[in-house]
Amino acid sequence: MMALTTALVTGASSGIGYEISKLLAELGHDLVLVARREDRLQQLADYLEQEFSISVKVMAIDLTRLDQIDELYATLQQENIPVDILVNNAGLGNWGPFTANEAKATLEEIQLNVVALTYLSKLFATDMVKRGLGKILNIASVSGFMPGPYMAVYNATKAYVLSFSEALGVELKGTGVSVTVSCPGPTESEFHQQAGTTSSLFLKLLPMMNSTQVARISLNAMNKRKSVIVPGTFNWLMILSSRFTPKGILLFVLKRLMKPNKRHY
Repeated sequence: MMALTTALVTGASSGIGYEISKLLAELGHDLVLVARREDRLQQLADYLEQEFSISVKVMAIDLTRLDQIDELYATLQQENIPVDILVNNAGLGNWGPFTANEAKATLEEIQLNVVALTYLSKLFATDMVKRGLGKILNIASVSGFMPGPYMAVYNATKAYVLSFSEALGVELKGTGVSVTVSCPGPTESEFHQQAGTTSSLFLKLLPMMNSTQVARISLNAMNKRKSVIVPGTFNWLMILSSRFTPKGILLFVLKRLMKPNKRHY
């Protein structure tokens, strides 16, 4: 039974990360909550400690900065808080023509979705393997299965997360450490406001799951040590159809679905 182990959740201040944190607390896990917004994290921490009698540590850091990830890791080492479950949930997206988006925003997207996730996995998986026990849950997206016109970088970063997670999971077989990657479709969360995709045809046509559903399905898969989970039947069908659709047709359809209005240029 792993009920009294510590879980670290990135992007815990809202959306899927917020719901995953609540579910982990409900299961009796102590938590390390990581995001930029300290006030949001502290509110959640206070609630979870009171409601579930667990210990919660708040770390308000910017994961696009490697020095701050080093500080996070060093702090946990100093305070003797071993991370047994790592949830790499924090992510950024930018909607619009690649040439129109600011270079800084594009690079931050790669830094958070790819570099931070990889570095956190490196640090904590190494320790987990030494202890012979641990679970990693990476949040990717159905976007990782297909190119994304007007979200070219986001889809590419999620393809990286999917490929990296599957490969790492196979490498770690037999060590006591598992890697699960969850690939949700459109989800009701602040992500779409941040990415600016709320008015996209893509979101208007596709059914949306809520963050609680996605969190529950993802955690359930992690606890069963599954490799890949795609929450929602529709999302599975979307991935299957993308595999059998000729690439030219698929890209034409995706371009039509994702093309922004002129005001986004």
